[in-house]
Order: sequence, then structure tokens, then C-alpha cells
Amino acid sequence: MTQPAFDFVVFGATSFVGEILCQYMMDEYGVDGDVRWAAAARSQGKLDTLKQSLGDDANNLSLIVADASDENALTDMVAQAKVIISTVGPYALYGEPLVKICAETGTDYCDLSGEAQWVRVMIQKYEAVAKKSGARIIHCCGFDSIPSDLGVHFFQQEAKAQQGTTCNHIKMGVKAIKGGMSGGTVASLLNVVKEATANPTLRKELSNPYSICPEGHAFKARQRNVNFATFDADFQRWLAPFIMAAVNVRVVHRSNALSGNVYGEDFKYDEAMLMKGRLPATIASLGIGGFMFAAAVAPLRWVLEKFIVPKPGEGPSPDAQKKGFYDLRFMGTLANGGTLRTKVTGDRDPGYGSTAKMLAQTAICLAQDKEHTNQEGGFWTPATALGDTLIKRLEKHAGLSFE
Repeated sequence: MTQPAFDFVVFGATSFVGEILCQYMMDEYGVDGDVRWAAAARSQGKLDTLKQSLGDDANNLSLIVADASDENALTDMVAQAKVIISTVGPYALYGEPLVKICAETGTDYCDLSGEAQWVRVMIQKYEAVAKKSGARIIHCCGFDSIPSDLGVHFFQQEAKAQQGTTCNHIKMGVKAIKGGMSGGTVASLLNVVKEATANPTLRKELSNPYSICPEGHAFKARQRNVNFATFDADFQRWLAPFIMAAVNVRVVHRSNALSGNVYGEDFKYDEAMLMKGRLPATIASLGIGGFMFAAAVAPLRWVLEKFIVPKPGEGPSPDAQKKGFYDLRFMGTLANGGTLRTKVTGDRDPGYGSTAKMLAQTAICLAQDKEHTNQEGGFWTPATALGDTLIKRLEKHAGLSFE
């Protein structure tokens, strides 16, 4: 069999995140370097515009035209790469055909989906196929949920090194964060709320922190959900809900299940925003609650989409992306009663500048580091598929630190 021409193809290269990812690849690796990559999208005109925007050094960048609904074009695209990156969301609307083809052909795949309900459906439909073909499928490879998933992995490694055992309850607090939202992210979020509003079964599923764990898992621990302003004695700070917790918590629990319950069957994990007082925590809680209420009511959701939130293709400016950052703090009590604290930090806007770098490094890790990441086919998480190898890449090439 001939080797694929590319280490990876960016599908959705003309999307908001896709363009950022392509610029990052040009800056970090170029086109003719050690990483072979190509850009794909449904519009030849937009691809040509993207290539021109990347400068003269992108003259040799290969372009592939493929539509998310055209399985023949997707199959031709997949045949050319070891790994496919998908930035085409909302994934519940547009993502399934590509996952199906990658699973069938044994092609590794990663995306930045934060749509847990869609991830669960993909696992149910295609995990057996991926295991048979050898395809490694990894969802949630952006800000949701790499910092959380690898942050817990890193924490537990430190706990074992210090105490010889893992910690059964970890709390993550967002100490500081600066970034904006793009139209694509908002569209995905609104689509999840819209689906849940019309589907009682889905609403029940979204309340289950173990919803994407394998069937037959033994997890029964009652999870804490920070739904409103509350004071935390361990952090000694007021907490407010963290909107990304809904997917991050599920990914962390799936990592535990796929690792043979290495964190423990009674493991608990929760996330929240660390606030500077009761009033800011209350204001933040009311703001998030108000947004979610508006997203659930059709007329108010129309107002949000029409007049308030960014449109698809819109998002933070390049200058705002560069000024973005995040600082996540992890805390847990060890078996001897002592407390362990770790942190994960990242530069750039978390959902875009940083996410693009994380997604690119995940694909490179899948394509080039197989001797260090020898997982078989199936649906994995960043921690279970790539673990320490990806952490090293992120620290060297993507502006993250694990301390």
C-alpha cells in the first residue's frame, strides 16, 4: 500500500479556527518542512483566498475541495492523509460522515467538538468499526477538553509520584481567563440547547456526568455541580459556574474508565470559575443562567442569533487572540491528608489561538509519535491516547505549561 501524501489534512481550513490553525502551521513548520499537511474546505474560492493570505511561503500548500455531505469527496480526501483534523461544526449537524469514513478506513481523526451528546452517538455507532480498522478517533482536542483532561492526568501522575496512589477527588478552578467567542462556537452551543429543549431523553443524558463512559462502567459517585455562586473552603474563594465543565467533566471520567479506573471507581471531578467575592460570583452565575434560558426559548434564541452573538465566521480579532490567556488550578487531598496543587496555563485566546495550536499538535502527535502512543483503534481521549507525549509537545510548541 502506498503511504498517504500528508501527515494530516485540515478539513474546514477556511473556518474561523481553521484559518488560525493554518497560520500557526505556516509560522511553526511551513509547508515543505518535517510536517506534511494540506488544507481542505468545500469552496475552492475560499481556499485560494486562504492560501493567498498565508503569503508566498504557502505557494506549495496543497488544497483539497470536499463538502461535509459528499462522502465520495470525503473518502478521496481521507485517503491522502494519516490524520484528519475537522473544524466543521456544529458537529451534530455536519460531523458524522467524516467520522464514519475515518472509522471505516482506519484513518486517525481529531476535532475540537464540545458536543457531548454527539460524541456519545458517534461512539455508539462507530467504535466497533474503528477498533476493527485501527482508526484512533479523538474528540474534544481544543480548550475543551485538553487542559482539563491532561491537567487531571498530570495531577494524578504527581500524586502517584508523591504518595504512590491517585487522588479520588480533584477540583479545577479557573483562576484567570481572557478570550472571546466565535460564531461557530456559539452555533454549536445553541444547537445543543435547542436539541435538549425538544428532547427529554437528551436532557436526562446531559445531566449524567458519565454519559460518554463505556457501557458497564462502575462509577456511582455523586458529582458536585456548581450551578450558582457558592463558597469553597478548599480554594477559599467564591465559585461561579464554568460553562465548559459540562463537556470537560465527561471527558475526564471517560479517561478514567478507559484507563481501567486508575483514578478509582469513586473518583469525583468538578470545575468552576474562581471569583474574587460573592457579588462577582452571583453576577456571573446570573449571566450564564440568563444566557442559557434565552438559548432554550425559541423567540429569545432568535434574538441572540440575530442581534447579540457573533455570526459564523466571526470571532476575536488577531490582536485579541494574542492577548488572550488562561490559568487553571487543580486541587486535591491525598491519602495522607496532604493537599496537592497543580496548574495548567496557556497563552493566546483559549478557544481559538490556543485551541488551534492544541489541535495541530494532537494531529502531529497521532501522525508522527505512534511509537510513543501505541493505542489501538477506537474512540479515545487526549489523555488515554497521547498522554505524556502530547503534554511534551504542547509545552514545546503550543504555549502550555503543566506545573
